Amino acid sequence: MITEICMHAPAKINIGLHVLRGQKNGFHAIESIFQSVTLCDELAVSVYEGKNACVVFCETMELPKNNTIVSSYRAFRDVTGKDLPSVRVRLAKQIPSGSGLGGGSSDAAVFIRALEVLSGITLSDSELRKVAAAVGSDVFFFLFCGAEGCAVVTGRGEVVRPIHSRRDLYVLLVFPNVKSVTSEAYSLVDNFFDLGKTVICPTLTDLESVYNSPVCCWNFANSFTPSLVNRFPEIGSALNDMRSVHPLFMEMSGSGSTVYGIFSSEEEAENARAELAQRWRDCVVRPFCV
Repeated sequence: MITEICMHAPAKINIGLHVLRGQKNGFHAIESIFQSVTLCDELAVSVYEGKNACVVFCETMELPKNNTIVSSYRAFRDVTGKDLPSVRVRLAKQIPSGSGLGGGSSDAAVFIRALEVLSGITLSDSELRKVAAAVGSDVFFFLFCGAEGCAVVTGRGEVVRPIHSRRDLYVLLVFPNVKSVTSEAYSLVDNFFDLGKTVICPTLTDLESVYNSPVCCWNFANSFTPSLVNRFPEIGSALNDMRSVHPLFMEMSGSGSTVYGIFSSEEEAENARAELAQRWRDCVVRPFCV
């Protein structure tokens, strides 16, 4: 019986993020391409004596009591109705919190897969969806995009259509020293809509074809960007500095605050990183997951 497992949880960027107007239930539909990148958290999950307990340790970040890993454990137990082995999780964070890179959701998805192995319980797709829904919308992508690492994501994030990831691109990530709270970001974008403002994005049917076109022709946009730049001037500064190193494409990821630029070679991306590192302490280059 396996009693310990170590897994990597990749980050994602949003290549375009069209937020639709809020629904009566308060939720927003989105249309986006989610792209995994090789910036990863690491989870070491081990079984210890007892049942139905999950303890998470993270040396570099203070996690909330009801973090996504603990929430996933509880949802797994509730959905299956079965006792689970008690587990300890040692989490090594590389993905910043509040960065729009899906770190907490990726940690949750990877933990769910680890728990399947350690408990000997394989969840059906229906059960996986119930667990994901109890934890957070981005969890669906990390559970269901498979080995492709890229997907068109719609609905509230629960509709995931994997597509082939590009193999020819590198991303430069810049982390402004601000933490964006998703609920606040949606409130700000609602205010933006109420003022009659819009962000022009490709149609849903065009997302995949635009993604596969030359990057210099991309017309993706992020509905959150104008509101978040107004809320956090640091994001605007990061975007201006990214523009100065001439990426093929640049945007903010998710509801902020990470700014990214796309380059056609690792050398170009590293040269840009070296220049931006003079002004931004936290910036890294990573390839797409494929």
